[in-house]
Amino acid sequence: MSNSPDRPDEPEDSGLPPELEQVLRGLTGGRDLDPQMVEMMRGMGLDQVDPQMLQMVAGQVQQMFAGSGDDTGSVDLTVATDMARRTASADADPVVAEADSAAVRSAVDVAGLWLDAVTDLDHSGLVGRAWSRAEWVEATMPVWRELVDPIAVGVSAAMDAALTKQLGALGEQGLPEGMVPPGMNPAAMMGQMAPMLRRMQGSMFSVQLGQAVGTLSGEILTGDEVSLPLVSAPDVVLMPAAVAQFADGLDIDLPQARLLLAVRETARTRLFHAVPWIGPQLLTAVQDYARDTSIDTDAIEEGLRTIDPSDPEAMQQALSGRLFAPQQSPAQKAALARLETLLALVEGWVDVVTAAAVKQHLPQAEALGEAVRRRRASGGPAEKTFAALVGLELRPRRLRDAANLFAALESAGGAELRDGAWAHPDVAPDASDLDDVLGYVERVRARSTDGDDLDAELDALLRGEPGDDAARGDEGRPGDGPTPA
Repeated sequence: MSNSPDRPDEPEDSGLPPELEQVLRGLTGGRDLDPQMVEMMRGMGLDQVDPQMLQMVAGQVQQMFAGSGDDTGSVDLTVATDMARRTASADADPVVAEADSAAVRSAVDVAGLWLDAVTDLDHSGLVGRAWSRAEWVEATMPVWRELVDPIAVGVSAAMDAALTKQLGALGEQGLPEGMVPPGMNPAAMMGQMAPMLRRMQGSMFSVQLGQAVGTLSGEILTGDEVSLPLVSAPDVVLMPAAVAQFADGLDIDLPQARLLLAVRETARTRLFHAVPWIGPQLLTAVQDYARDTSIDTDAIEEGLRTIDPSDPEAMQQALSGRLFAPQQSPAQKAALARLETLLALVEGWVDVVTAAAVKQHLPQAEALGEAVRRRRASGGPAEKTFAALVGLELRPRRLRDAANLFAALESAGGAELRDGAWAHPDVAPDASDLDDVLGYVERVRARSTDGDDLDAELDALLRGEPGDDAARGDEGRPGDGPTPA
């Protein structure tokens, strides 16, 4: 409908939702919308979209065009968190009841007492928390962003190069009519669009991260079940809905399942916070792997060849499963070896300590332990997430060797020798030690014995007690001269 002569400043009514029309007019300098574009959007059903959803999309579009050109395509934490929360709430995610919170607090308190009897690794003040999926998403998303941000930057750069190559290879007549203004070279247009496309690509990866973490939030049983320090102490987190489903699927008493999982999670939390180097080394190994990931640019070009580069959903579908080159670099192989060893050591120690803590208290401990092992052997809840985001299978492949190592240390010298393996990263077991468990145990025992003898002699010297020199008389006493004839 044309503007009335009495109201010349009133814009033409497009029939689109006001929120969308406002954004489009802002992008075109306030001019009337092109009738063909309006008709196309109606054909896409945008005039029927929920206003709240449209407002969110409109805000993201405005950010794409209004942001600075310095963006590198890294993860947008706000976009990722919003998508993760929406994904988590797609299935039932009720607010945690007070009864569930009380049950988790009690289980973690009991777990702490049982663990006190089998390990001296301590982190005072641990508190049991019962979280919903949304709470876990909010708490862990900053760590997820740190882990996958190197991939987001690499993917964005690769897509930028692929789009530039394709558009630069096309002449003006090779693009849909009206897509390029008359007289403008496609490559020049790409240069102008590059900042917006980088932000769009970063948003696309952020959405992918949010979907993955939101899905994962419905599968995990405890806060750090993925064996990474995602939740900061003093919180020891259990997911009540998932724990109840886990127990029901095993036909096992829920309180026993809750207690076993509380012991495992408390043990893991103690380890991460009593051994300050282990958590950072795990996260660094994942980041090192991600940072050196090769992006399969040929596959990206193939995926982008037949789609509209301005359609984020089409881009995401076209690139699904195409991002990562199949080969691993030497740096990736080294990072993966470190990561798999650390994961195995953490979970091996947790297995051994948990078994010692619960064996006298939980009648169904053996069945629960076997269920945890089967769950982990099938890939675990984090494996698909990391495979999609980083091209990495997050699995402690040498878990049995690590558990045998800690059990052997415990047999040789009790909990003190077992837990002493974490005293410093230089003395902690590595992949070669998992190949030779008995050799490692003997070396640790020898160091421990030598250290005990030295400590005893030093203690005797400080207290002025006679040592070996007394048995030999005064000869050789420090500071004395020759014995007179």
